[in-house]
Amino acid sequence: MSANQWIEVCLFDDLEVNWGEAALIDGHQYAIFRMHDDQVFAADHQDPKSGSLVIARGITGEKAGERTVTSPLYKEVYSLETGECVSGADFSLPVYPVKVENGKVYLSTIRK
Repeated sequence: MSANQWIEVCLFDDLEVNWGEAALIDGHQYAIFRMHDDQVFAADHQDPKSGSLVIARGITGEKAGERTVTSPLYKEVYSLETGECVSGADFSLPVYPVKVENGKVYLSTIRK
């Protein structure tokens, strides 16, 4: 596996709490989430079940101590930490490493 190459996505303060934003990077759409405790997560913006670009519009939350996003279409719940579907469906959501430095959010396009 190659080393992470960090890409600046946005300013941390541009992200609303408990809300997702879509980011287009090199032709790929990512969903970036800022949680209530200011942790930031990134996942594919594409819904694994429908293929629609909607994940950033999902509902953020927690299930069994893991940060989650619920797909706005079919309501599958995905861990933002592992990408696993924690609501029982046989899908997974690609998730990506994120870091915040000096007020800026960076994303690695190498999947977790």
